[in-house]
Amino acid sequence: MNPVRLHRHNVTFHPESARVIIRPFIPGKAQIVSSILQRALGLSEAEADIELQALLLEFASRHFDIESHLLAHYEKVRHHITSQAPLSRVRQLLIGGLFSGEYALESAALFNPSMVPHPDQSGVPEGGVRFIMSLRATGEGHISSIEFRTGLITPDGTISVEPVSRFVALPEVVPNPSYKKKRFITKLHEMGFEGGHAEAVMAPLAEMFTLHELDESVRRVRRESKPVGRDLRRALECFRWLADSNYEINFSSKLALSERIIFPVSPNETNGIEDARFVRFIDDDGSVMYCATYTAYNGRAILPQFIETQDFLHFRVLTLNGSAVQNKGMALFPRRIAGRYAMLSRQDDQNLFIMFSDNLHHWSNPQIILRPAEMWESVKIGNCGSPIETAAGWIVITHGVGPMRKYCIGAALLDLNDPTKVIGRLRHPLLCPEGHEREGYVPNVVYSCGSLLHGRELILPYAMSDKASAIASMSVDELLAALLASAA
Repeated sequence: MNPVRLHRHNVTFHPESARVIIRPFIPGKAQIVSSILQRALGLSEAEADIELQALLLEFASRHFDIESHLLAHYEKVRHHITSQAPLSRVRQLLIGGLFSGEYALESAALFNPSMVPHPDQSGVPEGGVRFIMSLRATGEGHISSIEFRTGLITPDGTISVEPVSRFVALPEVVPNPSYKKKRFITKLHEMGFEGGHAEAVMAPLAEMFTLHELDESVRRVRRESKPVGRDLRRALECFRWLADSNYEINFSSKLALSERIIFPVSPNETNGIEDARFVRFIDDDGSVMYCATYTAYNGRAILPQFIETQDFLHFRVLTLNGSAVQNKGMALFPRRIAGRYAMLSRQDDQNLFIMFSDNLHHWSNPQIILRPAEMWESVKIGNCGSPIETAAGWIVITHGVGPMRKYCIGAALLDLNDPTKVIGRLRHPLLCPEGHEREGYVPNVVYSCGSLLHGRELILPYAMSDKASAIASMSVDELLAALLASAA
């Protein structure tokens, strides 16, 4: 077995069903919507007020600002109301409530964590570090979102987590985001749209354009192209789909990190935002950006996407370009290597790849660096987050799938200057599911999306069978010794 002692900390992140958001629930048939509205409009003003007060008494204490949500959902069905008479705020709120419902974000699971240093280290004792942990929360219908936790690692390695609020809040989606024309056109070409309709829409737009400007250009092309055939209609729909897949969100600074929820926004992630791998990226000029790759899922197809933030308040969500943007498990290195960005990936659902790029948002030409070698990883291997830099090389925490689809966590060491070279890899897992860790939504799984280096300790947050999460740690020196010994 590996001479690496693993310490499991007494810190566990369990799903909590009481953490709920308000979502619109609007029937797909207009006739049903009209019938519900007729019943609401048939009440007297006094009756409507009684019903609203009962609703608020039961649900208002579970949300920060329930009325804003109810009014927003009223707006979604207002066009079904044929009466021209203005409705009172009471009746608008009641109608909003009829087309709303609570959604328990993490009722099924809270798993696949990644960990990065908090951007605010004020007040932390010397030798300690404040951290942010991202987690994949999954609720009814297996819809996944991103949640956050914060905590402290003391100089002696003790780990504590800040209390978690029962309240959660969705961000404001920026209504008129901007786009880079060159990047937008590149993605259109990858989607099969070159010249013709794409040229007609994109040519008048500036190098930086807004969603409103794109919509106006689409409307112009639609007006000038009569009749509007199926190909044009599909093309214009895809242009808007691409725009909607690149968006910006803002959270109030008054919200604790545990209250900020990144819930699916774009059409390509309607069924979930999965397995965010956050990393603190330091560019050559010293600037810092927190980046994450994640898997967008719409119920039919998966698509790797990218998140950028500097403060965990404002986030940009972007599509990635290039022939290598596929499958799951892309993980960005925390800095450039010889002036180029570097990324781990898994193109074929079996092997671990690496690729380099001059453009953070464009990836191609992957090459294999690790293939399954041991029985515990004989089905497939992948990464467990971004590589960890040490003087001896890049530590890559890996996951391997073996018999009975049991997931274990291992490690490999890549050359610091040329990470296509594998210096060593563990023959035996660092961590396997044991005892209660084996039981969950998907049994016999341990998995991580990103570790944190703290002094000479590697802090490894990990998920237990797609249900809950925990934290382990190990000596970096012991791990490096084991990895270097494997190469001897």
